[in-house]
Amino acid sequence: MLMAEYFSLAQHLQRAAGEYPALPALLNAGKTWSFKAWLAESHTLSEQIEYSPLPLIKADDSLHLARHAYACSLKNRPFWPFAPRTNSCISHRNASPDLNQQSKYFPDATSMPPDVALIISTSGSAGRSRAVLLGDAQLDSAAAASNQCLPLGPGDLWLNCLPLYHIGGQAILWRCARAMAGVLLHQGFNVEAVANDLRQYPVTHISLVPAMLAQLIERQIKAPSGLCVTLIGGAALSRPLYDKAINLGWPLYPSYGMSETSAQLATFKPGDGVWHEGLVGRPMPNHEIRINPDGRIAVRGPQVMLGYLQGGGVDYAGWLTTDDLGSLDSNACLTVTGRADDMLISGGRNVHPLEVESCLAACPGVSDVAVTGLPDPIWGDLIVALIVGTTGQSALLAHARQHLPTAALPRKFVFLESLPRNAAGKLDRIVLRHLASGSAA
Repeated sequence: MLMAEYFSLAQHLQRAAGEYPALPALLNAGKTWSFKAWLAESHTLSEQIEYSPLPLIKADDSLHLARHAYACSLKNRPFWPFAPRTNSCISHRNASPDLNQQSKYFPDATSMPPDVALIISTSGSAGRSRAVLLGDAQLDSAAAASNQCLPLGPGDLWLNCLPLYHIGGQAILWRCARAMAGVLLHQGFNVEAVANDLRQYPVTHISLVPAMLAQLIERQIKAPSGLCVTLIGGAALSRPLYDKAINLGWPLYPSYGMSETSAQLATFKPGDGVWHEGLVGRPMPNHEIRINPDGRIAVRGPQVMLGYLQGGGVDYAGWLTTDDLGSLDSNACLTVTGRADDMLISGGRNVHPLEVESCLAACPGVSDVAVTGLPDPIWGDLIVALIVGTTGQSALLAHARQHLPTAALPRKFVFLESLPRNAAGKLDRIVLRHLASGSAA
């Protein structure tokens, strides 16, 4: 059931500008905008945007995407953000190669529900990207639930180093506008820049994917005393990284969510008990999670998307079946065990890459690891481990033999300087398979 009343991003900004006009709304590159100033700038930009039921498509840096998110909301026009330099990568039968002309070509308004506020292209880390349709009701429900869970309020400051063309970055704009908190906006993640701003500004909240957290931990950066929440999502968090971060004082909140659920859908909080790998806690209020017979996670609730631009996504009863595998314990806490489409079959046994990755990540000297499979006439899927670190093959294999069944043992190791990840910090599984097949055993 949807919230009885919901508001747009612009309406939250207007309320904040009325109640806390002088509080910082957005900070970027040494400049600060108060809520009053940010509203005025958003109004100025909105006057330059032509109203249309078609989405405004913008490929730009984080600051410009943030400006257009608010301006489009003021104009009541759908917004579709893209990464810089992706103009030629937009794929649609009516797409225009010139984003300045998108209102003439893209897309047909009849293909979209009337209440779309934001369109997010999924990361496509496995080679499939879809356009997710979200309305103010879904986005506001998500922000309200997150702010209650974490919590977030006036005067707090959220360091946003996630891309604003992904749902994680956009969701922070919504949470902060709704809570009348400030956004410390970065142009993506740079470990030195993040570390410097954590020292310089009174940051209370930060969102990171595990690969970002790992870079901070590798440099032995301790969490500042005022940091209340480190929201972790986007990929699996390993036990070794969790333990190292906790020892350095990072207040970790492992979470689960996706574009289709307006970001954060379930969260494990520090007071919830003992954490284990994959545990992402209870769902947000008014949401349901079930595990389908095939092991896939299904979700239902007010944050779930309107659908895909290409059609489909949510069934007649409001359930969204994800591509993620998981389990629920007796306390209704969710554990995510991996992606269904990543499953390998080795020696007749189902082996999920996450099972092997979790094992190898605990081996001393391993700083990052990914696992994929190659076709093999004997094993079916030959398990390949791609390793970043100082540990040699013999030590890795000895460690794996202590913890994994025979069918799950890596038969090939590839050593790399870094793993291929997209801007959201997710492993690029297609590139992984190319690296695995192109390297000598």
